[in-house]
Amino acid sequence: MNDVTDLFPTELGASYRMGFTVGEHSAGHMRRILRMFLTRWGLAHLSDASALALTELVANVVRHVPGRRCSVLILREPYGLRVEVADEVAGTLAAKAAGPLAEGGRGLALVEAVTDRWGCAEAAVGKTVWFECDA
Repeated sequence: MNDVTDLFPTELGASYRMGFTVGEHSAGHMRRILRMFLTRWGLAHLSDASALALTELVANVVRHVPGRRCSVLILREPYGLRVEVADEVAGTLAAKAAGPLAEGGRGLALVEAVTDRWGCAEAAVGKTVWFECDA
């Protein structure tokens, strides 16, 4: 079940933040919201790559974050798009791409493959994993 903590904006600006308690089906809802913003911003050509990357970051929250709480920030930048997924679990090591022989952890390798940049930043509480796609 999804628990959206922010109301949907009446107008589409240059950014949108939403807080969720995510589940196995939450990524689909987030992809639709992301695609709506990208279409409005004239960046629909970034939909496939950014939707895949967002799906992988949300899947990591579902798998690794107790309570499954996160916030998603979608930003229209001069160069294109930036998406951030923040949670309250510390540790950037959990946000490193897997090696070629690892049994799991392929999600961040996909994020790296389909985006122009990605990374992880520690916060006072938790971390933020982000990616950018150039227009």
